[in-house]
Amino acid sequence: MLKIWGRNDGSNVIKVLWCLNELGVEYERIDWGGEFGGNDDPEYRSKNPMGHLPTLEEDDGFTLWESGAVVRYLCARYSMGNMCPESLRDRAQADRWMDWCSLNLAPFNSVFLNHFWRLPEAERSQDTINAAIKQAIPMFDILDAQLADNDFVSGDHLTMADIPMGVLTHRWIHWSPSRPSHPNVEAWHARLSERPAFQKHVEAVTRPAPSS
Repeated sequence: MLKIWGRNDGSNVIKVLWCLNELGVEYERIDWGGEFGGNDDPEYRSKNPMGHLPTLEEDDGFTLWESGAVVRYLCARYSMGNMCPESLRDRAQADRWMDWCSLNLAPFNSVFLNHFWRLPEAERSQDTINAAIKQAIPMFDILDAQLADNDFVSGDHLTMADIPMGVLTHRWIHWSPSRPSHPNVEAWHARLSERPAFQKHVEAVTRPAPSS
């Protein structure tokens, strides 16, 4: 059975678990990283030299790391023509949005995690959080424009493009209450929230925003 190494609330692990459940693929998840440790375990490093999460491992020993690559692989293997667009141009569009998300939305997530929870309280900075929010707002302006005429990021149905974007947008909406409104993003997020796999693997493991 396919294995996923990583704790269920890890930012990048969530993407893969949500994807697998949308695809209906059976898997075994192994608690790894964070409070479970193991990132520097030599055997794990032989599977993933970066020591990060998640890592996919198949029965024949094939391993894959980097969450975006794992999501693309799973969608191409189990949902070509649906979650993975079959047309080269349509697939390139979905790829583009996945890469755009990693470059432009992931930074606020790291800042929020550090300054809400990871750093000692004395080292947390509201100014740093506010700067991350200010930097993210124009990116959500762009996403909002893309969703003006599309129910999902890359068209009229869920694709691999929605997976990383959906995970980070859920955190953005719940962790930055003073953000400006992006109606199309919020409507898309509401559509995602109707999906059982999203409810199970994104909503259920998202920490509540810390009180100010």
